[in-house]
Amino acid sequence: MKSKKAATKRFKVRSGGSIKRAHATKRHILTKRTTKNKRHLRGMVTINESDVKEIRRMMPYA
Repeated sequence: MKSKKAATKRFKVRSGGSIKRAHATKRHILTKRTTKNKRHLRGMVTINESDVKEIRRMMPYA
């Protein structure tokens, strides 16, 4: 079984088993965003419970 490489780059599994993700729109074109906006996009967020099953299917060995 292969993992979806796009999913392994975007999501990480925490030690407790929950999955974290980065904020959207933080990857590129940051020059047009305000400093306040970029500051609020820092850090990681736990994904929604409704998406857990689908993401676990994409990352079978995580």
